[in-house]
Amino acid sequence: MFHRLLLTLVCALSVVSALRAGQLPKLAEDSAIAYSKTAATDPVARLMKKIESGQTTIAYEEQHGYLPSLLKALNVPVSSQGLVFSRTSLQVDRIAPWSPRAIYFNDDIYLGWVQGGPIMEIAAVDPKLGAVFYTVDQEPGERPVIRREGRTCLQCHDSGQTGGVPGFIMRSVVTDRYGYPVAAGTSATTDQTKLEERWGGWYVTGTMGNLHHKGNAMVPLLAHEIGNVDSYLARNPIVSTGDVTSLAGKFDPDPYLAPDSDAVALLVLAHQSEIHNLITRAGYEASRALAVNGSMAVVDAASERLVRALLFVNAAPFAAPVEGTSSFAKDFVNAGPRDHRGRSLREFDLKTRLFRYPLSYLIYSEGFDALPPVVKNYVSRRLHDVVSGTDTAREFNHLSADDRQAIGEILADTKAGF
Repeated sequence: MFHRLLLTLVCALSVVSALRAGQLPKLAEDSAIAYSKTAATDPVARLMKKIESGQTTIAYEEQHGYLPSLLKALNVPVSSQGLVFSRTSLQVDRIAPWSPRAIYFNDDIYLGWVQGGPIMEIAAVDPKLGAVFYTVDQEPGERPVIRREGRTCLQCHDSGQTGGVPGFIMRSVVTDRYGYPVAAGTSATTDQTKLEERWGGWYVTGTMGNLHHKGNAMVPLLAHEIGNVDSYLARNPIVSTGDVTSLAGKFDPDPYLAPDSDAVALLVLAHQSEIHNLITRAGYEASRALAVNGSMAVVDAASERLVRALLFVNAAPFAAPVEGTSSFAKDFVNAGPRDHRGRSLREFDLKTRLFRYPLSYLIYSEGFDALPPVVKNYVSRRLHDVVSGTDTAREFNHLSADDRQAIGEILADTKAGF
């Protein structure tokens, strides 16, 4: 209880600061969306109803609390585990290089677990609302206490970093040896972020040859000892090279469900967090415009941004092949769907780019399917233009003729309406 009260106090102070800075959500509370007043229908909300009715039981175990049982109930693979040692989330007092936060995810769920933490944090993708945030009390009982959170989470997760809608953030943050941030990138990590700028504040396991990135590394000093940060980092750049296939020696991995912080999982995490935010933004803009008979120009602009991200426009190329250390890649591909030739949008390339067929698998997601028809029709039309070769703009030059043909055929077999 003490930790819960402390957490509430810290978050309340942050909300006050956000109010003064004018950073609290605006678009989400438009009458056409009414984020805080609308009941959620995301996978966590549906699970809560099953728990309350007794249809589903979530078990508590001493070391991890409700974590293993919730992962199973929400169909989140353990192989998706990523480990963050930067102190950049709610439970900052429990996160450090020797005690990283574990992140698990699937197409619709993000779950954060901290060793000995009084709560777990879950973010789910709601078909209408976008990101919805929950906390789970890590105390034994007949059933877990799961709460939907509001401003506590939205102070950060509804900002410029998320595209001005309730959304998800993956950051690359240079830390000192205690995990406190000393420098952060100016924007969220997306497909466009160069790999050498990614993964600051994260542990990363995988084989990547001489690929440079910021994972697994930190400033050996404490933040207050650094002085001018820009000058220090110019003289002492934080760069990791070579392969890290075991985290033993960096911290004790035994308390975690897996020993990995899989590089492929982290690449996918950056991709889908951006797409989810763009889907939400396009949906919000359309809902607002339709409610007030507003201009469709703003809706078209948001829809076009979504189209370009779905097709990996300006995605950073890989300088070397990437391979993870867990079963994540295999688990992810097996989820399908596949066309009549056995091809799937989930198939990886991992040599020069993330996916073999560069169209996002999130086109199958509940969030995409729930978009207003005006957005889905726009996306469908634009994908047809690009795939058929009608649109020959230079920004789509990364798509070869074979890419376009394969994407069109896979969509025709696996996605109704395309």
